[in-house]
Amino acid sequence: MRAEKRRQKKQDIAEAAYALIEEKGYLGTSMLAIAKRAKASNETLYNWYGDKQGLFKELIEQNAEQVRTLLQSSTHPQCSPEETLVTLGPILLKLLLSERAIALNRAAAADPTGELGHALSAAGRETVFPMIVKLFSDLGHMDNDQALETAQTYLNLLVGDQQIRRAIGTLAEPTSAEIDARAHKALILTKKLFNFS
Repeated sequence: MRAEKRRQKKQDIAEAAYALIEEKGYLGTSMLAIAKRAKASNETLYNWYGDKQGLFKELIEQNAEQVRTLLQSSTHPQCSPEETLVTLGPILLKLLLSERAIALNRAAAADPTGELGHALSAAGRETVFPMIVKLFSDLGHMDNDQALETAQTYLNLLVGDQQIRRAIGTLAEPTSAEIDARAHKALILTKKLFNFS
């Protein structure tokens, strides 16, 4: 299969998988159903992904790669740590509360093995959190322990319980204005709590 055709087929499979977990949940979604929806053979899915967990691990990695790319593009050497945090906050919050991110969180919560949860943590938080710690370390000229506490507080203020509320269906996807306002407030409050100028 040519590279372009393979990329397109993988995209079709991803779209089918996201649609089906939205309709039927992770446990109610089968590889066969995904294959039929994507107009692919069941054999192709098993050859490419191994099993359903393998497929969803790849979706988690693809989503995380998008997050990393967007976050890295928001950090420029010529920008101060604060300018970077101002840019990064809304991007991160929007990505964390997006339909795809919430679908993957729901899938991880439903996975009885816990493997998807570990994959989600490794691909997301373990990659993004050190970047935020470094920004606060540079911003406040603090040691690693102080920077860790500051970054954790900032993320708590930025995200709070919104991911959980989105995952259980009690919170709609926020508007861009709501995301910008919350990101701004989270940074302001963090700076006040930790006595940044």
